[in-house]
Parts: sequence; structure tokens; C-alpha cells
Amino acid sequence: MTRWPTGRLGFIGRAPSEMTSLLIIGGGLVGLATAYRLLERQPSLRLTLLEKEARLGAHQSTHNSGVLHCGLYYRPGSAKARLAVRGIQQMIEFCRQEGVPHEVCGKLVVATREEEVPRLDELLRRGAANGLNGLRRLVGGAELRQIEPHVTGLAGAHVPQEGIVDYAAVVDRLARRIQERGGRIVTSARVTALDLHGATWQVTSPAGEFAADFLVNCTGLHCDRIAALAGERREVRIVPFRGEYYRLKPERGDLVRNLIYPVPDPKFPFLGVHFTRLIQGGVEAGPNAVLAFAREGYRFSTVNLSDLADALSFPGLWRFLWNHPAMVKQELLQSLSRERFCAALQRLVPDLRPNDLAPGGAGVRAQAMTPGGELVQDFHLLRRERALHVLNAPSPAATASLAIGEEIASLVAG
Repeated sequence: MTRWPTGRLGFIGRAPSEMTSLLIIGGGLVGLATAYRLLERQPSLRLTLLEKEARLGAHQSTHNSGVLHCGLYYRPGSAKARLAVRGIQQMIEFCRQEGVPHEVCGKLVVATREEEVPRLDELLRRGAANGLNGLRRLVGGAELRQIEPHVTGLAGAHVPQEGIVDYAAVVDRLARRIQERGGRIVTSARVTALDLHGATWQVTSPAGEFAADFLVNCTGLHCDRIAALAGERREVRIVPFRGEYYRLKPERGDLVRNLIYPVPDPKFPFLGVHFTRLIQGGVEAGPNAVLAFAREGYRFSTVNLSDLADALSFPGLWRFLWNHPAMVKQELLQSLSRERFCAALQRLVPDLRPNDLAPGGAGVRAQAMTPGGELVQDFHLLRRERALHVLNAPSPAATASLAIGEEIASLVAG
């Protein structure tokens, strides 16, 4: 298993001229963008995309806050940094061409404690190293309030490149372009078996049997299981974390102009709750991060016994819980108490009150975890002679999806 390369990898197996058919499993943004880029590169390719749900983009692609991430947080030289920086440019250009609602509105990252100020400066250094221009460090008080009048902090960083977008519309436009280029999209096609017979994959689903020379696994929440169907060992496993949101009541929407984020805590493996203005209108607050009892567990009450047993039998989860007890307790309490959730948000916007928050939606992160209990921080793939498995593509994969698809197309074509 190898981390996503910083350079190009050669194609292993058939020469590109011999490969005439390819099958993608997974109809979220990464799968769709991969199909789009492959057909752009090789118009004669017989490409089929299978999606287990009745509609495309039903999970991570549309259960998110709709942010365009520019690559501020990610380690310079990492795949996330490289592909987020390129991906946001490609996504904005795609939205302009396709008439997809989007807005580059900028983001404010706020340090509210003394120990966060050096980490804020480190974020700015990372952003500059990743090629982001126009970043500004602001001293608290009046400077911060010029951008976000209700924010209080010791210092902040203004990130002008970030924005918001309608990812459901991106899903729709990508699907149209794939079909216009001759690609076939089949929904309600949950893959139940994968068999490699000689040089051909045989794929079984309720929608029928399919065959292809090459297989690309972009199944997000189920990517480790699809890889296992293809004969791979599950060396990393998807552990589902639900992220819950509140919405600001309409009469309190003026508390937030655009995007307000905290400085990430290095002891905390997620970004922390923040504020996001939505492209359809309104303001969302969250998400937290709690263990979900189902890989598609958008509600606390949703339990899938197979998913839960899979998570609880994984030693990595127990090591993760042992290593982060305070965070696990904090996130669970915030999930159960609107007052505690609000208290976390008040670090950024002190004027917020619990009664200003109305229940919002939720998403589930397809987060890969090692047996040692570490979250896989970068995009992660497994490549084989006739298959490529995307085994970790959490945020910023939606923003970077066109760049990820471009990279996969390059790897497949050599």
C-alpha cells in the first residue's frame, strides 16, 4: 500500500492502447470526476460507472457544508495540499462554465487563545508554501471585525481564496457531461462480487453483470469493502464519524457574513466546529465528530449491526479511543447538548445563544484508520495491475475532485 504519489506513476499491466473498457464503482464526486477526466483524455474508452444508490452523490458529496477548500491546512508537498490548490481552481472554472452556483467569499481563521497564535502563523506559512497568495494575518479587535463584525479573537488569518458551492449541482453537471461523452451510468447497482478472469473483471450487481479491462474503486464509505471483494487485505479500515450541524435561525443569520473557522488543535484530529454561509442561503454551524453506528448513520438512532461490529472488531478504533479520551468525551457531550455545542461556537462568536440554533443536517466522514489507531491524513490509494482503489479521500476531496480525477486518469493511462 502506498500513499498518493507526489509525482506520476506508470501504468502497470496492459499498455493504454490495449485497454478499451473501464469500470468505476462509486457515483460520488470523486467517481464522477474520474469518469469525466478519463473520457476527456480517451474519448473512445468504453466507460461504465456503477452507483449503489438510486441517485448520484447521495452521501459525502452532498452531506457536507459546501465549502471550497484552498489547501491552507495541509502539509506542503502532500497530495491534499497539491490537489486542493489545483482542485479549487479547476472546480471554480468548471462552475463558471456550467453555471453552477458558487461564490469565492473568503474565510477567517481566528485564534482565541494565546497558544493558538503561533499555530495561526504556522498555518500562514503552510499556505504560502502551498502557493496561496493574498493571505493576511490580522491583529484582533477592529481588524477582525471589519471582516466579521461579531467575531472576537486575539488574531486572525484572512484566506481570500475559499468559498462556497452547490455540490449537488456539480454532481448533476458532471453526470450530464459523462453521458454526453458516451459514458454509461447505472444506478441502483450495488456491487456484490468482483472476479478477475484472466485480463477481465467480472462485476456482479442487482442491475446486471458487467465486464471491464480495468477497475477503479471510488466508493468512499465502503471503499475498503470493495477492495476486499477484489481480493485485497483491509490494511486500513473506514471508521465512520458523524458530523452534526445546527443552522442559525434566519433572524440571527447576520451574526456571520461568510466562513469563520477556529485554529485547528494539533491534539484534535478534526477541524473543530465552525460557521459556514450556505450557497442556497442561511448559515450552518458545525460539524462535531462522533462515532457513527452505521457507515451511513446520519442520525444518532441509526444502527447497522454489521457496520458496528466491523468497527468494534477493529483494534485501530480501540487504540484511537484510548489515545483521544478527552476529545471523544467532549464530542459526545456536544452531540447530546445544544448548550455545549453552542459554548464551543461562542469562542468564535460570543453573541451566539443556544436559542439561536435550530437542528441542521449531518454527514458521515469516510475516514481511513490504521490498525495503530492513527487517522490516515493524506489521500491514500492502492494500485494493482488492473485496478486502482481510492482508500482515503475525505475533505478536501469534494473541492479537489476534478484534480483527483485528473490524477487517476493519468495513472491509469500511464
